[in-house]
Amino acid sequence: MKKYENQIPTSMKMGFKSLLSMAKDSVTGVADQRPTAAISVKSFKQDKTPSISDSPRVTWFGHSAFYVEIEGKRLLVDPMFGSRPSPFSWAGTKRYERKSSVNPEHFSELDAIILSHDHYDHLDHDSIVKLQNKTKRFIVPLGVRQRLIKWGVPKEKITEHGWWDELQFEGLKLVCTPARHFSGRGLFDRNSTLWCSWVISGMETKIFYSGDSGYGPHFKEIGVSYGPFDLTLMECGQYDERWSAIHMQPEETVQAHLDVRGSVLIPVHWGAFTLAFHSWTDPVERVTKAALAHDVTISTPEMGQSIRVHAENYPARAWWR
Repeated sequence: MKKYENQIPTSMKMGFKSLLSMAKDSVTGVADQRPTAAISVKSFKQDKTPSISDSPRVTWFGHSAFYVEIEGKRLLVDPMFGSRPSPFSWAGTKRYERKSSVNPEHFSELDAIILSHDHYDHLDHDSIVKLQNKTKRFIVPLGVRQRLIKWGVPKEKITEHGWWDELQFEGLKLVCTPARHFSGRGLFDRNSTLWCSWVISGMETKIFYSGDSGYGPHFKEIGVSYGPFDLTLMECGQYDERWSAIHMQPEETVQAHLDVRGSVLIPVHWGAFTLAFHSWTDPVERVTKAALAHDVTISTPEMGQSIRVHAENYPARAWWR
């Protein structure tokens, strides 16, 4: 079985001391790991087919799922709309809200679904099955194509790509770029598929999505090769010092945004599940503080709220409070 590796050494082995501390944290719990009241989300409904002249829009749905309308194309990224990021419907962390701000039924047609890697909180079986007949193309990192074929997605609909692969997609330029993470959906398939970040580039708009990633030199490399970016959607959540090589701390999220030469930052990978030992609001509180310290424009839309990429002002209300 082919195994993929990160660009730089990335340890994911945890010693006895770390495992013991995790067991203790699991027993004692973390304050405010879930919201104590219902979260207000915006109800999403896909509009008519966007025109090539329409201003590009991005809609975040919680965690890392988001929708991009750019130059007449409709792209859905990491559509995890299930209730649990788990191989079992009855076990694992539950979504904060019973339902996402969107579900597959809200989409009539998609030009492409783009995936960053195969973990359950990014690649959801039920969501893919329900969306496959509405989607013209699936664009995925190496190895993930075979997973989709097993789920019934026609192989001719799927293209898979390695790091630094550039592809032209109906007038857009997409680039599969590196991330510092790992992959696998079972006990024996770790790193058998690739993980990545993505560049989405149109004639007048460039967007960067970090995927899941620890901090590393790849961000500056991407910034040099493809920046600056009008908007970045950067991982911010599910971190811990014990696995800091594969998930950024919020302060690193801001630095990564600066490294890729981003203009406006939207923190993602939070807001739907807590998969680590921190409060559910810790990611957004820390990243907004770090953004302010570095004079970075940060936008914190509510889940389901669409924003214009080239707007004069961006939603920044602390709705989680």
